[in-house]
Amino acid sequence: MEHSLLIWLLPTLALVAGVAIGFLVARLLPNAVPNRTQRQLDDIQERFDSYQSEVVTHFNSTANLMKKLTQSHQDVQDHLAEGANRLALDEQTRQRLLAALHSDAPQPHRERITPPRSAEPPLDYAPKTPNAPGMLDEHYGLKK
Repeated sequence: MEHSLLIWLLPTLALVAGVAIGFLVARLLPNAVPNRTQRQLDDIQERFDSYQSEVVTHFNSTANLMKKLTQSHQDVQDHLAEGANRLALDEQTRQRLLAALHSDAPQPHRERITPPRSAEPPLDYAPKTPNAPGMLDEHYGLKK
């Protein structure tokens, strides 16, 4: 009988110990896992907020630089207009300079030079008559 009691007692004790350990682990781990997950979530949120702030700063800086560029362009335009008014020798030149300066329309189309009619490439030697010596002939250019 002692032997049969031992056969039942050991598995029962192991079961009770397993349930107790499982209960303790279940009580401790769920608190640790959400805390770690919450910390990861908070870290990701902080990085996202930092990124958004960096994007806003970047675009604000870009807008300020574009404003400065526009102002510099306007200053150059004003300087050139003042120079055209002050330095142009006659009224016609002054009017042409000012018109070219303030014209936003594209410049008139210029005609292109017409291409050669012959499609043959140019010769890299002087042409010669049929019976005359060529430039590489040893007697070329010498008088007899």
